Amino acid sequence: MRAQDSATATGTIAVAIGTETSPTPGTGAPQHTVKAPARRGSLLAALGVVAFSLTFPSTAWGLESFGPWSLVALRSTLAAVIAGGFLLAVRAPVPARRHWGGLAVVAGGVVVGFPLLTTLALQTSTTSHAAVVVGLLPLTTAVLGSLRTGERPSRTFWAAALAGAAVVIGFTVQQSGGALAPGDLYLFGALLVCAAGYTEGGRLARVMPGWQVVGWALILCLPLALAGSAVALPLEPVHLTAHGILGLVWVAAGSTFFGLYVWYKGMAEIGVPRASQLQLAQPLLTLAWSFLLLGEEVSAAAPLAAVAVLVCIAATQRTGRRGRAAQRAAGESAPVRS
Repeated sequence: MRAQDSATATGTIAVAIGTETSPTPGTGAPQHTVKAPARRGSLLAALGVVAFSLTFPSTAWGLESFGPWSLVALRSTLAAVIAGGFLLAVRAPVPARRHWGGLAVVAGGVVVGFPLLTTLALQTSTTSHAAVVVGLLPLTTAVLGSLRTGERPSRTFWAAALAGAAVVIGFTVQQSGGALAPGDLYLFGALLVCAAGYTEGGRLARVMPGWQVVGWALILCLPLALAGSAVALPLEPVHLTAHGILGLVWVAAGSTFFGLYVWYKGMAEIGVPRASQLQLAQPLLTLAWSFLLLGEEVSAAAPLAAVAVLVCIAATQRTGRRGRAAQRAAGESAPVRS
């Protein structure tokens, strides 16, 4: 691997984000259309949401075999090994020095902070109760993303985002009995650090491939993960089970590597605020997985909540497309990799 400014590498061109050209019917002249890239970006972000929705149930499985500190350390180590293999295979250039601060935020937020805090919380909270964190995460990410990237969604977008957050929070709190759990402080802390990591990762994914954002963040944490594994494994009990091993593999390869890869790539194409609102569906998906995989009870109100959330998601995606189209009409553009 060699040092190289990934933002100015060969093959990087300045174009309007999410645009492609096609002939104007009847004239043969090119016109800009956003449908295909927008759909691709939404699909990638949605795949990330599905991967993330399995994180809490998989973590609960992992805790059957490992202690919380061991599970987080092993998760980061395994994910870093996978990422490092990909980086070496393609001889990925080392990011420019100015990008390492952002990568540190990604590493601290989504590689270390969120996994550790949620794993500690799941020792005393059910996965359905922990889903309340994800109910607030889309709105928090949209706010931080707007402040960090300069995107300005419309009032309609914010109204739909607030409505979606209210529906998800109300449903998940009702599902958990309306009481605060001992691990809620961990969950609220996880919310803040994860939103910061998502925002910074989405910004970096505009100047380097999304999987490299994830990969270098994981490599940055590898020494800490190895040290944590060496310390935690002898101190915490280990009882290997099929569920425990499968849970560890998924949170490492599925949630941490694949999930973050498609998530950041999708955010780069459709914008941080708009992509974040797709996560409104994540708590409901988590509740479904909790019912199917862990046998936790799910409220009969779930179908109604699902419909309400889908309406809010549709509204944010529609207004998000209009907002980005207006930015392009005003001549705004950003560098993306061809």
